[in-house]
This record gives sequence, C-alpha cells and structure tokens, in this order.
Amino acid sequence: MATTSSDAAVTPPLTLGQRLATWRYVFNTANLPEGMTRPDWVSKWLVITRAAVFSMTATSGLIGALLAIGASRLTGEVSVDYGLLLLAVVGLVVAHAANNMINDYFDLEGGIDTDDYVRALYAPHPILSGWVTKRQLGVAILLVNAIDVAIMLALTAARGPLVIAFALAGLFVSVFYVAPPIRLKHRGLGEPGVFVVWGPLMVAGTFFVATGALPAWVWIASLPYAILVTTVLFGKHIDKIDADSRKGVRTLPVILGERRARLVAQGLMIAFYPIVVGAAVIGWIGPWVALVLLGLPRLVSTLRQFSTPRPDSPPHSYVGWPLWFVGGAFVHTRRAGGLLVLGLLLNVLLPVHLPGI
Repeated sequence: MATTSSDAAVTPPLTLGQRLATWRYVFNTANLPEGMTRPDWVSKWLVITRAAVFSMTATSGLIGALLAIGASRLTGEVSVDYGLLLLAVVGLVVAHAANNMINDYFDLEGGIDTDDYVRALYAPHPILSGWVTKRQLGVAILLVNAIDVAIMLALTAARGPLVIAFALAGLFVSVFYVAPPIRLKHRGLGEPGVFVVWGPLMVAGTFFVATGALPAWVWIASLPYAILVTTVLFGKHIDKIDADSRKGVRTLPVILGERRARLVAQGLMIAFYPIVVGAAVIGWIGPWVALVLLGLPRLVSTLRQFSTPRPDSPPHSYVGWPLWFVGGAFVHTRRAGGLLVLGLLLNVLLPVHLPGI
C-alpha cells in the first residue's frame, strides 16, 4: 500500500545508524529493506544505478591497477601515476552507473521492460516504480556521461588518444547493448560485449592509463576475470530465458537453450582457475594468485546450483526472485575475484619467484 502524506508525517526520521544499515542493505541487494516504501535520496540512486554490482567494475579496475603496480615494483618495466590510476577507476564505476541506467531507459523505450517483465519483478525499475520520470532518468544519464567525458579528456591529455579509443569502445557496448539499431543483447552479442568490456577494456585500459604502456601479457591477464563477469550475465539471461524468448530477445541462453546455457556457464566458471594458475606458472603474474584455489568450494556449490533447473518457488527470505542463477554466479565471481585481487596484492607486497622463472 502506498504511503500517504499523513503516514509520512508521523513516521519518525531514521537515525544515522539506521540510514547506514539501509544503504548497506540496498548496496548488497539492489532492493529496499522489507516494509520500506519510500526510499531516501541515497537509497533511491543506489537502486537506480544498480550499485550492488559495482564491485565487479571496481575489481576489474583493481586488477589492472595491481598488474601495473606489480610491473612497476617488481620488474621496473613501467612506472605508475597513481593520480591517473585513481581517476581511471572512478571513471569505470561512473561508466557502469551510466550503462545500467541506459539499459533501463532503452529497454523501457523499446517495450521490453513492463510491469510483468522480470526486470520490474526482482528490483524496482526507476521509471515503472514511479521514482523518476523518463526525462529525469535521461538527465541523469547525460550527467554521468558528462562526468566520464571530463575524466576521459583529462586522461587523454596525459596519455594520448588511445584513451579515447578505450572509452569509445566501452561506450559503444554500453549504449548499443540495448539501444537501436544494433541492440547487441538481442543478437546474442551481449555476453561477448560484456567479456570485452570487463576484461580487455577495463583491465588493460586501467593498466595503460596508470603506466602509459600496454605490454602484450596484460591482454592475457585481463581474460580470467572477464570470464567470471560473463558468467554473471549468463546466469541473469538464463533466469530470463522464457521472458526473453517471448519478447524476441535472443540472448545467448535463448539461442543455446537453458540446459546448454547452464553447461556453458559452468565451463566458463571452471576455466577461470586453470587460466589464472597457468599464468602464474608461466611467469606472467606472481604465484600468490594461486590463492584463487580457495574459491573452489564456492565453485562446487555454484556448479551444483547450475546443474538443475530453477526451483518453482524461492527459498524463505530470498531476495531478488525470480532471479536465481545470477545470484550464485555473482557470489562465486565476488569470491574468486576477491581472491585474485588479494593474490595480486600479495605479489606486490611479498614477491615470490618460482624456480626457473
């Protein structure tokens, strides 16, 4: 039931601790706490920008940063500008916020997002929920993109036109992921687009901005985490496979069919581990990244989740239904990605050289 003005008048203001707890909940779930009907300004925009998934972008930026710092301190092949590095990571997160809002704007404009479509069921849709108007969302998109343009120009002044190439490539995928006439998601190209953006563009781009160099091994080192982020999108599109099929949205899971899509997602999750360990054995990155193997128990539970169809109803207190597979993929990605970042950090702080490398 909607909250009336009289209800609002007698509702006591939240304490700072309650606000922080609310923001933490929203950041973790992309939803308001149960029983909360009127979001404060911070909660509203955390939901609208889908800040709950910003950790994946921050992780890509950190991977690029730590690869750069490691190359600077351990081999001396590059030097790092920490100011430019920080600006690059901020730009990535702002671009992710823009991407999420662009997707909602054009999916609504194109008739995909409706009150009964999955997007409006697992979390409030910015416009369908009545939180903002279409014009207000458009203004927000222009604002965050203006911030990113300013960051791009500053980085270009320092590192040259290759920064623009990285930025425009990411913007192309961001806009035309759902925008006409290309609509990458509708043609089974959304998953490859995400792979390119969260791996080579973000990781290698951050490395380049930080150092002004782009050695070939960085491209390879960018791939493992790109694989993990792609599994999250696979999980989300498997969850939406029936709804997308009815809408004519041909994501890769729609093209492959649910069973094959679940198998592909499982294969991608598994592939992350030998690629990371192999890169350490070859000597491209330090051996501390073998810490990712501590993520194998989570991998096993996620593979088990992907081995069977989605249950008919959500477990008790489950948040985000009807999404199911994406949650497992996201938790696995957060765990494995966090361990990779920790390993890269230890490579910098406690360098170990394997015999013969």
